Amino acid sequence: MSAAAMHAPGQSGSGDASLGHVATGTLDATHGVVLYLEDISVSFDGFKALNKLSLAIDVGELRCVIGPNGAGKTTMMDVITGKTRPDEGTVFFGQTIDLTRLTEPEIAHAGIGRKFQKPTIFEHHSVFENLELSMKADKRVRKTLFAKLSSEEGDRIAEMLDRIRLADSAGREAGLLSHGQKQWLEIGMLLMQEPKLLLLDEPVAGMSDDETERTAELFLTLAGKHSLVVVEHDMAFIGKIARKVTVLHEGSVLAEGPLAQVQEDPRVIEVYLGR
Repeated sequence: MSAAAMHAPGQSGSGDASLGHVATGTLDATHGVVLYLEDISVSFDGFKALNKLSLAIDVGELRCVIGPNGAGKTTMMDVITGKTRPDEGTVFFGQTIDLTRLTEPEIAHAGIGRKFQKPTIFEHHSVFENLELSMKADKRVRKTLFAKLSSEEGDRIAEMLDRIRLADSAGREAGLLSHGQKQWLEIGMLLMQEPKLLLLDEPVAGMSDDETERTAELFLTLAGKHSLVVVEHDMAFIGKIARKVTVLHEGSVLAEGPLAQVQEDPRVIEVYLGR
């Protein structure tokens, strides 16, 4: 469904909901769109990082976002996760959750996970313990310190270890993993929190060819179960996973569509692929 065809979230009857209600509200993606940005503008000291950016991500979609440095890719993710407030425009998670009114922790709790370029893991804990600590559960200190894992929780961790191909390294200290394995572990940690939407910033930067190949396979298994937005410069990797590609340039959408179509767009060749 295109952004234009979607019912405008800002016109929803729940737009006047209190912050607390919005923060804890259930994601309503019945219209098939999990994320909706409309006319987002952000300026830093006179520089327009985003310029009336509009974008819609469907439920279960794997969307790749490309563009030259300075195109606005990171700022877009900062806006979605609440790190940066837009000067203008609306950002809705599903039909009713207005992300511009939530804090970063509230947005994470609502079901949006973000992976930065550098992996953030607990290096002195085991791989298993990293996943255990990340599990979506009651984080009160007493429960976290003293509660034993239920068999269901143990099964969830075992399934995740298999999915991210770290079952053989479950007891290994996370700091000893290769760069690619650390990236997979962080993705697994995000997935333990059961996000509806994952934002992944250059996830294969610094990986070996084999690790990149395995990461592509992982992402393809996640699509459908989760919605993914992947920002990446590695066009070979994009070619392995892309269904729909959005090209940003100077803070706006320059082109959008299947990868083959985008690659043949003269404007894209001029500003990005031709460089």
